[in-house]
Amino acid sequence: MKLSYLKGVSFGLTSGIITTLGMIVGLQAGTQSRLAVIGGVLTIAIADAFSDSLGIHISEESANQYTDKEIWESTIGTFSAKFIFAMTFLIPIFFLELSEAIWVSIAWGLAWLGLISYWMAIDQRKPALHVIGEHLAIAVIVIFITHFVGDWILATFGGIA
Repeated sequence: MKLSYLKGVSFGLTSGIITTLGMIVGLQAGTQSRLAVIGGVLTIAIADAFSDSLGIHISEESANQYTDKEIWESTIGTFSAKFIFAMTFLIPIFFLELSEAIWVSIAWGLAWLGLISYWMAIDQRKPALHVIGEHLAIAVIVIFITHFVGDWILATFGGIA
């Protein structure tokens, strides 16, 4: 895979995993609504995929060291990876009870993040367990924080809706 695509895909996958997991965990805790979680996933898949791909595009342009073709390859790789991967989180949400779907989504996302981290560590000749542990720790922190924020929102504003 060309470096420009690899850069976009790895960014898109990582962002898609962390952002979508944080959002679905927080929304489930805060609303306990399948509809809200589905809406959140679709929003992430569209709006955040465009946002991240534009961010990569502008970042690569500002570096002033890439061709227009390489910039667009990173942009398209970011959008495609984020959009497609975020949409995969809908599968358990459609077919399982919401609380069960959240656990399956967490396992799915963390497994893929672990694989991406492993491939990156091997490619860079770094200790795989260190790289994987570091990346999974960040993801788990995001999951815990968004869960507690969702709990707080439900406790604080749950009677308003």
